[in-house]
Amino acid sequence: MAPDGVREQGRQPAHTPGVDATALIVTYNSAADVGTLLEMLPAAAGSRRLRVIVLDNASVDHTESVVATFPEVEFVKVGWNAGYSGAINVGRRLIDSGSRATVILNPDVVPAPGSIQALLEALERPGVGAAVPRYAEPDGHAFPSLRREPSVGRALFDGLLGAHWPGRPAPLSEIVWDPEVYRRPGPAAWATGAVLAIAGTADRAVGAWDDARFFLYCEETDIARRLRAAGYVVWYEPRAEVAHRGGGSGTGDALVALNAVNRIRYYRKYHGRIATAAFRAAVMLGEVMRVRRSANRSALRALVRPGTWGSLPGGIRGIAPATTHHEE
Repeated sequence: MAPDGVREQGRQPAHTPGVDATALIVTYNSAADVGTLLEMLPAAAGSRRLRVIVLDNASVDHTESVVATFPEVEFVKVGWNAGYSGAINVGRRLIDSGSRATVILNPDVVPAPGSIQALLEALERPGVGAAVPRYAEPDGHAFPSLRREPSVGRALFDGLLGAHWPGRPAPLSEIVWDPEVYRRPGPAAWATGAVLAIAGTADRAVGAWDDARFFLYCEETDIARRLRAAGYVVWYEPRAEVAHRGGGSGTGDALVALNAVNRIRYYRKYHGRIATAAFRAAVMLGEVMRVRRSANRSALRALVRPGTWGSLPGGIRGIAPATTHHEE
């Protein structure tokens, strides 16, 4: 019998009157992290009421036991390792169709008091479909989490320069480096996806996350682009501050390779063959510049040999034909 507070996949969406948002937390062997997040959520939500669902991707550690100590939290066994997008889609099917908002969180984030409330307040701005927080470094400075839309030029210069010359013009970097930007709220193309709040109307407008292409990595890039294409704004809210340990989904050379490959998958989804070939070449150059590192060598090998992509984490579910849709 499942412990108290633990639920199995397959339920129908629950009507939860009085709830301001549903928090979806995707776990995979996250016992070391998820308890701290669950402890912090009430203070982070402030005056807003959350329904909290943990979506577990076949953990083999004691994640389930940790979650069971929070009887108000629902634990849903996905049944297999469906990846980040796949687990989110399972969670979306459990949310009432009238839900006002969804907050998606990595298990290894620590939200500051009032941070989730600030994100939900940002969603109340006209035209805002999603809100992202400020990620605080241990020294208090903001982690450069904001991003611009990927392009060949940005991939080329990011590969060549990395964090050098952070003040370079916007067309030459996908990362927003300017510290002044992180001090004020405003629109963004997309951002690091460890925490993402989405308005219910926007979520319903764009539909399911693309779990066919994006097992892990670039799923937040894709959902942000789709939100923008639907006429919504992605809003950066510095009042919402979180700490992010990173690595909560695992680490290793295979994941670095998957990250590089998924950049190509994302670009191919929205661009033609020639543009994608140029983008892939730019990404490969970045890996060549860092080839002394084992992880970058793995990424370079994967980029050179697309036939091996099915052996990366997520396997065949990450290989989908390029769409014919090109966003102008």
